This record gives sequence, structure tokens and C-alpha cells, in this order.
Amino acid sequence: MDDYPLLNLFLTMLYLFLWVMWFFLLFKVITDLFRDHSLNGWAKAGWLVLVILLPYVGVLIYLIVRGRSMHERDEKLAKDSEAAFRDYVRRAGAAGTEGGSGGNGHVNDLAKLAELKDKGAINAEEYEQAKAKLLA
Repeated sequence: MDDYPLLNLFLTMLYLFLWVMWFFLLFKVITDLFRDHSLNGWAKAGWLVLVILLPYVGVLIYLIVRGRSMHERDEKLAKDSEAAFRDYVRRAGAAGTEGGSGGNGHVNDLAKLAELKDKGAINAEEYEQAKAKLLA
């Protein structure tokens, strides 16, 4: 370790970091290229050839020319994913409160049974029978 100065170690770490970040940027550009539905196949092929044959220049040109629309596509994807998640949660919550096959249906039914038992509408034996029937 004595023949490798500290500054060279820091420079090596910096180069490694920049190299890894370059690959992240390259993959981001390629995934954005294939995700864009406004480009036809020839335009996508042209951009891909440019990015692969002249990687640094091609990626920089892509970012300059299509950087703003790249951000808009990312934003649209995030909004669509959030809307799909909210819709899933809403449907899952509705299925659970209906008492159907959702996991929350049994919980709600057991809570109603416990409430009926506490009010005295059913006795302990009826409560246990109904609970066993629900959990079966």
C-alpha cells in the first residue's frame, strides 16, 4: 500500500463512481427510448445505434434533445403507478368490507359476532359455533 498514494486511491474511487454512474445513465436512456410510444421503430433504432456506437456523444445528444420529454414520461409513469396502486387499495378495501373472500371480511364478521355476544343477543355457545363456522 506504500507505493499507491492516497490521492491515487481517491482518484480511482472517483473514476469507478463515474463509470458506474455512466452505466446508470446509459440504461436510463435506453429504457426511456423503448418506453417512448411517440417514436416509431426506425427512430428508436437510429437513437439506439447512435447511443451504442458513440456512447458518450450519443447519450449527451439524447439528453439535450429529448431530456424534457424524458422527464415528462417519468412523471406520467409515476402518476399512473400511483393511480393503479390507489385503485387496487380501494378495490381491496371494498372486497374486505363486503364480507366476501377478502381477509377483512372475516375480521368484520368476527367483530360483529363479538358485538352481538357483548350485547347479549347470542350466548357464548352460539358465538363459538358461529366463529368456528366462519373460520372453517
